[in-house]
Amino acid sequence: MSWHGGYLPVVTWMNFIGSVDRLGQLDGSILEEPVLRARDVNVQYGDNVVLENVSLSLQSGTLTALVGANGAGKSTLLHVLQGQLRPSGGTIFCHGDPIETCRERVVLMPQRSRIDWSFPISVRDLVDLGSMNGQSFGCCDREAAIQRVGLAELANRRLDALSGGQQQRALLARCLVQPSRMLLLDEPCAAIDPPSRDQLLLLMRQLADAGHTLLVSSHDWGESLDSFDRVIVVDRCVLADGPPAEVRRALKGLVNPGNHLCG
Repeated sequence: MSWHGGYLPVVTWMNFIGSVDRLGQLDGSILEEPVLRARDVNVQYGDNVVLENVSLSLQSGTLTALVGANGAGKSTLLHVLQGQLRPSGGTIFCHGDPIETCRERVVLMPQRSRIDWSFPISVRDLVDLGSMNGQSFGCCDREAAIQRVGLAELANRRLDALSGGQQQRALLARCLVQPSRMLLLDEPCAAIDPPSRDQLLLLMRQLADAGHTLLVSSHDWGESLDSFDRVIVVDRCVLADGPPAEVRRALKGLVNPGNHLCG
């Protein structure tokens, strides 16, 4: 069964897709208001449907993977959730307010491949771009953010002298000085070596445990997904949403030997 062009039967996925407005859990406890909520989001360019009826909600202090093959609409969805891209239909709310009125509450970290790393600035300069004169309205100031991502000894190093993993951590430090604890990370683990990936995953886990909410896109379906609380699988629409082990079992046969979702 191919990943694009065909969808698994709805029944296969119903156990994994929850209502975005669910008020209670099975144990009777009440869920808090989602940090970020999207309902029936559509993005279409002419006849090209990029996203179709996407609904999801993210709770505070959670680490969620957004998984799909290349071209599945992951990056588009992140840009819509941050308010940079207006959807053709649907609504997005952050802490109950329309995203159009509070874009500063959601921070988007772009793909590393979209950055010109030859620009002659240091790690400290990059982080400053996310703050104001070294001061921050975020969870920590510039120096604390650089320390938190493990780059204190490299703070004055030029960006083009960093490894791929170090560049990703520098981008993350820039996010931490901004006035938001809702982070959207676009392919942060792409094209970096396994030790750097594991270090970044540990850092993201620590941020979630400290109260940040992270949605992290990826097309990799390896063991690293076990680091996440939840996995949302997209291919234009939401195909699955649930704990990593359960969703992985449902996707058996759609993953190639390189741990990538089949295109």
